[in-house]
Amino acid sequence: WQPLAINGFVDQSGQVLDSSPPFQSPEWGWVAPFALKNTQMALYERDGETWPTWLDPGPPVYIGGDQPADADSMYKHHFAMVSIWQSHHDPYNGVNIDISPASLGNVSALPQSLADYGDFYNYLDGGDSSIGHDENPATGLPYEEQLVPLGDYTRILAEFWADGPDSETPPGHWFSIFNEVMTHPDFTYDWMGEGAELDPLEYEVKAYLTLGGALHDAAIAAWSVKGYYDYVRPVSAIRYMADQGQSTDPGLPSYSPNGIPLYPGFIELIDDTDSLAGPGGENIGKIKVYTWKGPDYIDVYEAENGLEVPVDTSGNIAGVGWILAENWWPYQRPSFVTPPFAGYVSGHSTFSRSAAEVLTAITGDPFFPGGMGEFECPQDDFLVFEIGPSVDVTLQWATYYDASDQCSLSRIWGGIHPVTDDIRGRLMGIVCGTQSVDFANAYFDGSIINTCGIGPYGGCLGDLDGDGEQTVEDVLFMLANFGHIGPHPADIDLDDLVGTTDLLILLGIYGCQCP
Repeated sequence: WQPLAINGFVDQSGQVLDSSPPFQSPEWGWVAPFALKNTQMALYERDGETWPTWLDPGPPVYIGGDQPADADSMYKHHFAMVSIWQSHHDPYNGVNIDISPASLGNVSALPQSLADYGDFYNYLDGGDSSIGHDENPATGLPYEEQLVPLGDYTRILAEFWADGPDSETPPGHWFSIFNEVMTHPDFTYDWMGEGAELDPLEYEVKAYLTLGGALHDAAIAAWSVKGYYDYVRPVSAIRYMADQGQSTDPGLPSYSPNGIPLYPGFIELIDDTDSLAGPGGENIGKIKVYTWKGPDYIDVYEAENGLEVPVDTSGNIAGVGWILAENWWPYQRPSFVTPPFAGYVSGHSTFSRSAAEVLTAITGDPFFPGGMGEFECPQDDFLVFEIGPSVDVTLQWATYYDASDQCSLSRIWGGIHPVTDDIRGRLMGIVCGTQSVDFANAYFDGSIINTCGIGPYGGCLGDLDGDGEQTVEDVLFMLANFGHIGPHPADIDLDDLVGTTDLLILLGIYGCQCP
């Protein structure tokens, strides 16, 4: 991951920062989980630091280096696909698709290996292998077709699921969705879809604990992996490969083993007849991409809140066309270019699948109440940094899984993640969601045993005096050594100082039982 060089930063709370924000939360592997098991965490060493890594999916694919022969090719093609999918962001290209549950959703299975990714995604046209649903189970009728411009659909997804500066975070988005679900007239308060209905307050407390626990574990798992593997974002990878040249044909100009693959109509070389050749042919031999053209093509002004927004309300879009690959942008507002932390794995994919597993389980039904969830996007009144959509669009999902899968795809269309980040995040989310349901239910039926994690030096987390138990004696032990500089059993966060953070960690897990 690389920080961006930008003149000024505004964080999600609206605070103006004086310098580039650091990698956010790479240390989250140290946070105590809700339902993740000690056996699902591994300790790794890198750059002189210890990295607790939960649900380790294994390394992502890299360019060059010592790795399987096909990994280098996968790296190049996975990141190239991100640019190709951004060529879909033109609402006036004449391509219309049915975005109703009749055509989208109902993915049968997720690929388990990188070799299967090619059959799961539609590389050039976008989307996945979903087949849609035959009928709405609540009505017994087919879902009604909803044809909309592809460019409206993809741009809406990129913004609806972005959960950036002006919205709740990705986990908060799923709480909002669940809040809407509970207002539906067909929603019932029978826990896990079984037995008598609970008092609404009891149901909501149980639901919030279970959903919050799953999303908490998803954050720990995803950010522990982000911290350890420290993987690049598309904006860095695409620009780097394009700077190296093309890797498709050694007989063509600008060949480099680390270059970007060529795709006719999407990724090509600039020659002397090209309008992008530049003054004196300075760009001949460089790489051009057919993609979303970027925020420089939108007339914008700086609003009082520091965000860039369109000047007028008609036709104000960047559009799709050929640009220099060195100028490639994610489909994000200019003030929210790319998240300030590593890409692998996708937090959105991990959060969303965790939430979908929980909502499916606690409602006893994978389908939204009434057989469909909806969100309306009015014409010319939804997108933030471009005008759009060009027509009224209603996002529709038959199941919670469909909404989760759509969220995952949106990060590719948004230029934030390649497929490498996506699927493994979804698979981790399945574990976080299902384990949280089981763990929460054990709390509810009184059979829970709250066990401690593994300490930084091995043994029981929080058992500082090594007596096999976590007691008040351990708290006193830490207080007696508070301020100690250097390695110490009470230095839980391994920063060579027994300090406030160590005490907060200890108090946060106090009362757990050593395994």
